[in-house]
Amino acid sequence: MPPLINRREMLSRCGTGLGLLGLAGVMSSADLLGGVAQAADGYVNPMAPKAPHFPGKAKHVIHIFANGGASHVDTFDPKPSLEKYAGQMLPVENLRTERKTGAAFPSPFKFQKHGQSGIEISEIFPHVAESADELCVIRSMYADVPNHEPSLMLMNCGESRQVRPSMGSWVTYGLGTENQNLPGFISMCPNGLPIKDAENWSSAFLPGVYQGTYIDTKEADVEKLLANIKNHSLSLADQRRQLDLLAAMNRRHADERGQNMALESRIHSFELAYRMQMEATDAFDIAREPQHVLDMYGPGVHARQCLIARRLIERGVRFVQLWHGQGQPWDNHDDIADNHRRLATECDQGIGALLKDLKQRGLLDETLVLWAGEFGRTPTVELPQAGANAGKINGRDHNNYGFTAWMAGGGVKPGTVYGATDEFGFQAVENKVHVHDLHATMLHLLGFDHKRLTYRFAGRDFRLTDVHGNVVPELMA
Repeated sequence: MPPLINRREMLSRCGTGLGLLGLAGVMSSADLLGGVAQAADGYVNPMAPKAPHFPGKAKHVIHIFANGGASHVDTFDPKPSLEKYAGQMLPVENLRTERKTGAAFPSPFKFQKHGQSGIEISEIFPHVAESADELCVIRSMYADVPNHEPSLMLMNCGESRQVRPSMGSWVTYGLGTENQNLPGFISMCPNGLPIKDAENWSSAFLPGVYQGTYIDTKEADVEKLLANIKNHSLSLADQRRQLDLLAAMNRRHADERGQNMALESRIHSFELAYRMQMEATDAFDIAREPQHVLDMYGPGVHARQCLIARRLIERGVRFVQLWHGQGQPWDNHDDIADNHRRLATECDQGIGALLKDLKQRGLLDETLVLWAGEFGRTPTVELPQAGANAGKINGRDHNNYGFTAWMAGGGVKPGTVYGATDEFGFQAVENKVHVHDLHATMLHLLGFDHKRLTYRFAGRDFRLTDVHGNVVPELMA
């Protein structure tokens, strides 16, 4: 006698199952529904490589996240007018910041033109500046609010209030990945989770296989970096037999319950965990690099992350996100001269080496590199606030009205400065680029019409750019 089923399962089988039968009759196994490969005759690997809407220039993405909001007027957007007004209130009206700010605060750093393009870059990024002719610097970025949490979500997920799929999840949903032995989307952040935790790389309502795999890069030893990456008790052959048995049981379990994305994602994760033993150790072990490469990237956690990112891209990983430290390291409400110099020193050599290394290996043309924080900082000094800046008057507050991001490779127009903030750097005034516009342009470089890369959830077709965003052609080669 077959096992009894409860009322919920009966309704699920009868209702959803009939709908799926009808769908299977009109869809072929190669059809696409919003970018996801559908198969009427059985399971299809959701991470298998998929074609975009049109041929894209970029195949991979490396997102270097300046968490906390780097100051644009101290990094990639020089404002000499601040010297003229130093210590004076700026003639700017109708602008609200998160807290009350004071007089003009000139950058403590010098800017210099670099490369044939003559892009002006702060002295604290000398190694990045060596690749100035590869950069497409957007000086007219703006976001919605001057608070970390919603601005992080906007930059990473395209939505500032509710949990939505992250950039990396949308990209792997649309393109799959080229290496089935490694996750398609990896997020590296040392010393624990950042603010908003795993929501930054969440797949939300997309199937769980598209969620980012978090790696705590504070550890250099591969077996500590990747927990349980090796099984010291069973051989690969024994594990394969064990996994085959488990897969058969899981498949029967899944067949009894119809299409269940959470269950499919769990089964896929078991398989991926096994396959990672064959390739992940090699990919994350930078000791296998020659000494001259290690010297080029330099010491430190961020340098190691940058080198790992190149090794992952080389092996077909689709989307790699690099966080600069836990918490909000670039959130310098005080001591900005010391803190921004220290932070830039921690990451500049690694980022500069990554750009050169990708170019030397022929990977930069197909890899889109993005450097950005969630917003910028005020060109005025932040006044003392309880708990904010320890009573000091040498830092900057949050500023969502104008900030800088830059891209390189992947089809962007190199050696370009696009847009501008006002003469003081308070707000974007020329060729303004919202975060939604940045996302739309990135998806276009990857071969997607951002309006067509959708996923139906709760009766609505969702997309990374929500109902906003315009592609910026001037950013593309």
